Amino acid sequence: MAELFVTNFNRNFTGVSATAANVIRQQVKSHEMELVGRPLPGCPEPIPVAKARALSRRVPPGRPFAIWHVRRNAEMRAALFARDVLRLPIRIVFTSAAIRRHSALPRWLISRMDAVIATTEAAAGFVPHVRAVVPHGVDTDLFAPAGDRMAAWAAQGFGGTTGIATVGRIRPEKGTDLFVQAMLRLLPDLPGAVALVLGRAAREHQGFLDGLKAQVAEARLADRILFPGEVPAADLPALMRALSLVVQLPRYEGYGMVPLEGMASGVPFVASEAGYYRAFAAQGRAGVIVAQEAANAAAQAARALLTDPDRHAAMRLATREIAEADFSARAEAEGIEAVYQALWAEG
Repeated sequence: MAELFVTNFNRNFTGVSATAANVIRQQVKSHEMELVGRPLPGCPEPIPVAKARALSRRVPPGRPFAIWHVRRNAEMRAALFARDVLRLPIRIVFTSAAIRRHSALPRWLISRMDAVIATTEAAAGFVPHVRAVVPHGVDTDLFAPAGDRMAAWAAQGFGGTTGIATVGRIRPEKGTDLFVQAMLRLLPDLPGAVALVLGRAAREHQGFLDGLKAQVAEARLADRILFPGEVPAADLPALMRALSLVVQLPRYEGYGMVPLEGMASGVPFVASEAGYYRAFAAQGRAGVIVAQEAANAAAQAARALLTDPDRHAAMRLATREIAEADFSARAEAEGIEAVYQALWAEG
C-alpha cells in the first residue's frame, strides 16, 4: 500500500512539473508511492485521483496516515476534499516557491495544509505553517556535461558553433523580449553564435511572439535567432549539454530551474536579478547576475564570457561542481523526507 501520493494535475510540462519529477525519481527509491494525475518523465505511471482516494482509505502499514504532496491550487483542493470531506487518513504537504503575496483563494488553501515547504527564505515569508526551507534541486544524473560539447551542438542541427538559449514560456513576465534584445546586440559580434528561444506562446501572447520575430527579421538575424518552440522534456537534457550559455532575463521568477539544469550540464549562465539566481551564481563562479530590464548589460556579460575561453572553461567546471554539491535533487528529496518523517512521528 502506498504511503506517499504525489500529485501532478497540469497537462503541460512546466517548471513545477520538472521539480516534482526530479524529486519523485529520488523518492521511488525509498517509498511505496503513487503519482496522481498526469505523467512525468522517468516517474511511475500515474493513477487517477479516484484511485488515489480509494487507496488512501486504509492506513499504510507502519504509518499513522499517508501523505499527499501537492504543488498547485487544484491539487490542494483535491487533497482537502479527500482529507476533510471524505475524512481519509491523510496529511497534506505543499511546496511553495512564490515570492509574492498569494491571492485570496491560494492563501486560504495554503492555510489548510498540514505542512508547507518553502523553496527559499524569501518564499517562506509569504506562507504559513512552514516546516522547512528546501531549495529545489536538479537531477544531476539526467542533466550532465557533454563529452564533446561542439559535437553535441552540431548534432542539434541549428548551425553555427556556439549555442545560447533561453527556456520558458514566451511572455513578457519571462523577459523573452529582453533576451531577444540582448541577442540582437550580441550576435553581430559573435559570428558563430546561434540563439534559441525555447518555449511556446499561449494564445494571448501570440502577438507578443510575432512582434519578436518581426524584430529579428528586421535585423536580418532570422537564421541566427531561432524559435524552435517547446522542447519535449525527454529531449531537453541533450540540448542543454550542447549549449555554451544559458540566458534567463525574467521580470519575475519564483525560483527558476533553467540555470540549474544548465549548471548540471556544465553550462554557465547570465541572468537577471530574479528567483534564486544569485544563489546559483555562487559569487560569479557559475553565472553572472545583471539588473532587471538590462538587456544591454546581459549582452555585455555574455560577450565577455564567451570571448574568454579560459574563464568559460573554468565556469563550466564550477557549474557542475556547485550543482552536485549544493543544488541536487537528492539533497532536495532528503530535505522533504525530513518533513515527512516529522509529520509521521507526530502521529
